[in-house]
Amino acid sequence: MKRLIVIVLVLGVGASLFAQAQLSEYRFASGDWRWVGNRLYQNDAAAPLAKVNVRVPQSGPMIYEFNVRYEDGPRKTHAGFGIHIFADDVIHVASWGSGTSYLLWLNYDENPVTPGFPKGFSAQVYRSISNSRMELVESVDLNAYVDLVDQYLTSQIPVKIWANGDTGEVRVYDPTDSALDYYFYFNLPTKGLKGNWVSLRTNNVKASFGLGY
Repeated sequence: MKRLIVIVLVLGVGASLFAQAQLSEYRFASGDWRWVGNRLYQNDAAAPLAKVNVRVPQSGPMIYEFNVRYEDGPRKTHAGFGIHIFADDVIHVASWGSGTSYLLWLNYDENPVTPGFPKGFSAQVYRSISNSRMELVESVDLNAYVDLVDQYLTSQIPVKIWANGDTGEVRVYDPTDSALDYYFYFNLPTKGLKGNWVSLRTNNVKASFGLGY
C-alpha cells in the first residue's frame, strides 16, 4: 500500500502533528531556515549546501508531495534545489551527500565544469554513497522549457514524486499536468532501498516550501 509523506505539512503546522504523523524529528542542518506562517523559507542566497533533514521511515512505494517557490538569487551562476530520499543516515551540518540515498535535483548552471553536463537548466539524479561522496546517475537537459520556467518562476511549483524502494522505479510528475510523468529506475542494492530520513536542500538560492501539489 502506498504511503503518503506530505513533508512540509508536517513541518509547517507545528510540532503538535509530529505524533500523528509518526515523525519524531526535523533538523535545520545548514543555511538560514525559518518559518513564516505555515511556509518554510531558506533565506541565505549564498549558502551552497543548505539543508533540512526530516526523520521518517521509508520503504516500498512512497509518494513525496510539496510545493516550492523561488524567492531570490542566485548570487552566483550556479543554483538549484532538490530532495534526498531513502536516506539511511544523515549529519545535521552542511554536507555534499546525505548518507546512502538518492538526490533528485533541479539545476541551473551557466558554466558547468563537468564534461557533458548541460549548460543552463537541467535535472539530475545522484546516488549518494556517503555524506561526502555522490555519483551522477542521470542528467536531463531542460533548456527547451526555459520559457515555461520563466512563466512560473514566482509561482508555487508543485512537486510530486512516486518512488518504489523495492523495485527502484521512480516517477516525477509534470507540475503543469499531473497526468504526465517522467519515469526511470534506480540501480538498487540487493535488498532494495530503505531509509529513515528525507533531506530538502538548496544551492545558492533563496526558496520556500509549502503544502500542496
